[in-house]
Amino acid sequence: MCGIVTAISSRNVVPVLLEGLRKLEYRGYDSAGLAVLADGGLQRLRSAGRVADLAALADARHSAAPIGIAHTRWATHGVPSERNAHPHISGGLAVVHNGIIENFEAIKLALQARGYVFESDTDTEAIAHLIHSKLDAGADLFDAVRQSSCELTGAYAIGVVAESAPERLIVARSGAPLLLGVGEDGMYAASDTAALLQVTRKVIYLEDGDVAELRLGGYRIVRADGAPVEREIHLSSLSADAVELGQFRHYMQKEIFEQPQALANTLEIIAGGGSVNPQLFGARAAEVFAGVRRVLVLACGTSYHAGLVARYWLESVARVPCTVEIASEYRYRESVPDPDTLVVVISQSGETADTLAALKHAGALGMRRTLAICNVPESAIVREASLRFITRAGPEIGVASTKAFTTQLAALALLTLTLAKLAGRLPEADEARHLQNLRHLPVAVQKVLELEAEIERWAQRFAGKHHALFLGRGRHWPIAMEGALKLKEISYIHAEAYAAGELKHGPLALVDKDMPVIAVAPADELLEKLKSNLQEVRARGGELYVFADAGSEIPESEGVHILHMPEHYGMLSPVLHVIPLQLLSYHAALVKGTDVDKPRNLAKSVTVE
Repeated sequence: MCGIVTAISSRNVVPVLLEGLRKLEYRGYDSAGLAVLADGGLQRLRSAGRVADLAALADARHSAAPIGIAHTRWATHGVPSERNAHPHISGGLAVVHNGIIENFEAIKLALQARGYVFESDTDTEAIAHLIHSKLDAGADLFDAVRQSSCELTGAYAIGVVAESAPERLIVARSGAPLLLGVGEDGMYAASDTAALLQVTRKVIYLEDGDVAELRLGGYRIVRADGAPVEREIHLSSLSADAVELGQFRHYMQKEIFEQPQALANTLEIIAGGGSVNPQLFGARAAEVFAGVRRVLVLACGTSYHAGLVARYWLESVARVPCTVEIASEYRYRESVPDPDTLVVVISQSGETADTLAALKHAGALGMRRTLAICNVPESAIVREASLRFITRAGPEIGVASTKAFTTQLAALALLTLTLAKLAGRLPEADEARHLQNLRHLPVAVQKVLELEAEIERWAQRFAGKHHALFLGRGRHWPIAMEGALKLKEISYIHAEAYAAGELKHGPLALVDKDMPVIAVAPADELLEKLKSNLQEVRARGGELYVFADAGSEIPESEGVHILHMPEHYGMLSPVLHVIPLQLLSYHAALVKGTDVDKPRNLAKSVTVE
């Protein structure tokens, strides 16, 4: 990981490469570098800092060239440092790489035996030397990359330039995202469409095993065995404005406030309909859903929390048994497959390596009724699944997911209603009520956003804290988990979430006057139970911050701070209650002065295991 930009053009590509890297900064990284082919041959610049540092270095060196590759690195093999930063060089060629090469040690030993000297701790340097060895044996650059790709085990997206072939650059992918950009003045490739909007909206999504050669006059794509292949050119619906900050201080803040529109866009599919229809999930959905006896949700991080909320919905409304598993754990344990299970995978990027691997594992076990809920239409997970629901959140730049989460919940609510209707468990009156609530959801979220000023005042009190507890019950327990995740992701305050009834089984030992306890308190059937749990906290001197629905009748007092939500929203209440937790985390991070959009040690698109 984490970001690649390459370019061959009739103009100077250095500004294009640097701007592309800036657009990929949201993915998280610890170093940056570029390599270009200029009149003097191969020139490499690397920085163990931000893209801005690399840009300053390029300005100081007056770097200019018509062809080059660039990279932001998120450390996997080797500590963050200039020596481990990409590009890596072997002879007169340079390589950038996202992913992890699982057999790099064997490749490295074989290359060392042939006299190659390694200067970094990375697996990427093995790729560079491997390609060079193919060139040395007489292959041209394109075949050298293609042959080398056949020897790599693991995930990779690579870009290669060489002094021996200054008129072209080569890219290849398997398991890590990479797309081509077809511009008027040249050809480009990048990890993400956002990096290419500055030069083109015409993009080609490479498939696993594709190797592509880019020239000024065009491109060609082959499979790893050399067989030529055609890939469709897509016109990206994104605009350059969609990935700009505008009036906001950070992308996270922008994306929190984009949630009403993101939800409206995602739910537009039901705007004029009086009922749910399986075709919301694809032309074959009725066939795939028929006979489904249970649901298995596979996801990671925030998407996993969305799945946990859906479990409550699916079992209470659709009466379908549901299991939710962390994708990285599912594929490594012995499970009992059931072909009548609907496997639902959830991912913002659609390239999450653990989730994609779990989806393939489920298919290998014979569970082929699969549905992808994703924000990127042409992603690997979407292509792998038999059904798809594309959330229309738009580009999410902040590492801490916000609008992707709420639109995933909207999609899962639609899935719940669809399965309930197919099972004969959704009376017409209930269906109409649920659909009306979904259509009203963007307005309800907008009202919650108006509480920002009050939440900001609460956040001031969190700046000096080192730990926090989050509590919730029922379908709001996963919302407490999501709130804790957000707080630790961007403010670095250690936070844990518990089902409130579990307090007395251990966590209560942590509660004292220095441990803030944040509670999600909707006016639902578990409210009285939750009130008892909150009394347990106050009896131990804990300070409570409660997000309560109107009518919850939790009085404010010394050590008990109450923020009243605008309305109670029944089944969809989790969508509303997560908004103030997002805002609390954002403003706590502002007070602490952390890097909100690019928190340390984290990456946006996790394309390695």
